[in-house]
Amino acid sequence: QVQLVESGGGRVQAGGSLRLSCTAPGFSLDDYAIGWFRQAPGKEREGVRCISYGNRISPYIRSVEGRFTISRDNAQNTAWLQINGLEPDDTGVYYCAARDFDCSERFGSYNYWGQGTQVTVSS
Repeated sequence: QVQLVESGGGRVQAGGSLRLSCTAPGFSLDDYAIGWFRQAPGKEREGVRCISYGNRISPYIRSVEGRFTISRDNAQNTAWLQINGLEPDDTGVYYCAARDFDCSERFGSYNYWGQGTQVTVSS
């Protein structure tokens, strides 16, 4: 069973930054798209950003434009989500997920998921 592992969440004040990491111990992510999703309390899970196996980036939420940056390094088998200018509405559990090759906004199409990392932004 492939398990992705997220880290880097925490509690920050509005305006702060976090860098979330996603890796897969013992499993190569080279041929997979990595998507970042988030779920706020009482809301549905939504796609945030995705990066394909060929480094094509798919933005899924316009409201985070200019604040969220996705990247990956296959040599480190890791993907990151850099979040700047955090806002209280960014609060939620952030998940990374992997699917074959290309990105999709449909979270049901992802094969592997992490357990999530909590991001809490106070005003």
